[in-house]
Amino acid sequence: MPPAHDLILRGGACMLPGGVAVTDVAVRAGRIVGFGDFGAAGGDGEVIDCRGLHVLPGVIDSQVHFREPGLEHKEDLATGTAAAALGGVTAVFEMPNTQPPTVSAGALADKCRRAKGRAWVDIAFYIGATPENAAELANLERLPACAGVKMFMGSSTGNLLVADDANIAKVLANGARRIAVHAEDEQRLRERFTIVRGGAKPALHAEWRDAETAARATGRLLAMAEGLRRRVHVLHVSTAEEMEILRDHRDVATVEVTPQHLTLSAPDCYEAHDTYVQMNPPIRDARHREALWRGVRDGLVDCIGSDHAPHTREEKNRPYPDSPSGMPGVQTLVPLMLDHVARGRLSLERMVDLTSAGPARIFGVAGRGRMVLGYRADFTIVDLKAKRMITNRWIASRCGWTPFDGVTVTGWPVATVVGGRAVMRDGVLLGEAAGEAVKFLECL
Repeated sequence: MPPAHDLILRGGACMLPGGVAVTDVAVRAGRIVGFGDFGAAGGDGEVIDCRGLHVLPGVIDSQVHFREPGLEHKEDLATGTAAAALGGVTAVFEMPNTQPPTVSAGALADKCRRAKGRAWVDIAFYIGATPENAAELANLERLPACAGVKMFMGSSTGNLLVADDANIAKVLANGARRIAVHAEDEQRLRERFTIVRGGAKPALHAEWRDAETAARATGRLLAMAEGLRRRVHVLHVSTAEEMEILRDHRDVATVEVTPQHLTLSAPDCYEAHDTYVQMNPPIRDARHREALWRGVRDGLVDCIGSDHAPHTREEKNRPYPDSPSGMPGVQTLVPLMLDHVARGRLSLERMVDLTSAGPARIFGVAGRGRMVLGYRADFTIVDLKAKRMITNRWIASRCGWTPFDGVTVTGWPVATVVGGRAVMRDGVLLGEAAGEAVKFLECL
């Protein structure tokens, strides 16, 4: 006879909707089927001893760049999802600025084919918005495995760009799902490029792409979103000014911040890491970082996304501004945020809301983000007391580096369970890559 349960998580401190409870969790056919004391009821099923550990709903990283197709020398779907699994992340939403960009049904289907049998965690893909495909977005956003639409208002890595108000309005007017937006004002970026043209210190990245560049774009976006009644998700918010604007537009806008912007600050990070902390929008000074933390504490921030965007060392070593923007982050998201919990900057409950329930709520993910009966059995199992050093050797991303190399954190992911399967335990990937497509309520 088949076992009563496929998997039992034994005796962990589980983050349930009503609070923390020490309990067993029973899993069958990839779903949560029970809480309580199951004793030997697991039969021949797998048992993971979670005593002394915390069992969290599976972490969802809603912003990663895995570079495939076209840029596999930096990263691919196998290495990127391996990094996610090792970092305690159970599902990822992958960005469209690949080569070619993901702007059509065919390109999305190609990514789905590439992920099959190679993805270690579950995955969905954004469709990139362009002036040319704006009229088709209502159909494209409903395709299987589509996380939604991504729009770049300012130029970043790749050639996706919707910069002018007329085309932004076309994108917002077509479709109904929440649109994820990189909000930097392209005209101001072009005007201010003289600050760094011909070579400059990397710290001037935050001067070129200044706070006004972000705030101006976010203000334009929110005014149009209100007029068209379209839900938007403002990615990697980095400024105090944006936080003030966003407070008045909560009816249409949700807010993401990154662990990088919460952890690093200028000018120290540029002095220590040079172009390796160059990203768009930039790491800014402590005034802006504290405003982001106020947003976390006040409930203005809805989710944490890593903006995992790897480049090779050779590329990062180019003289600024020829060096590309972006850094790896999917594998360090959970350790960095657990360390912030240990330091008292946020509660574990708030972290779970930002990394599990928040992304599920924003994007309408079906059956994920909470530990409740019937939901998918995705778990991030962590040791809150473990002290570990983040090192380049630990990084599974093809780029092989992290700006947090040598940083000791308190709190560490010790197991990653995806759909009832343990895919990582104690820093080792298990079994075969069998990640599935994330499902969304608006696409069912």
